[in-house]
Amino acid sequence: MHITAAEAHVMEALWRRQPLSADDLVAEVGASQQWGEATVKTLINRLLKKKAIKSERAEGKHGYRPLIDRSAYVQAESQGLLDRLFDGQLAPLISHFAQHRPLKADEVARLKKLIDEMGE
Repeated sequence: MHITAAEAHVMEALWRRQPLSADDLVAEVGASQQWGEATVKTLINRLLKKKAIKSERAEGKHGYRPLIDRSAYVQAESQGLLDRLFDGQLAPLISHFAQHRPLKADEVARLKKLIDEMGE
């Protein structure tokens, strides 16, 4: 399932706090992205059609909950980026970032630790 960048804003709001009503989502996502109510409701409807979220009725109001786990979404998006830009290989990705953005000492230490753990 592909979730667009705009839809991801709605998902992030729901991963942080759920359930949220359409009004809650408009207030939270719409305000931060400068989107109107119609835009946010369109995104909600897209996500419902994709079965990324579900609608529940509680206490007379509709609330929305994610059906996709955030970690699964991050894994799929990360793998997609790796496949598209780096032929599915992790080393060129890390090399790219290291060449274009200096790694902090703690990042280097974490990478070394990860490599050591993977070698075991």
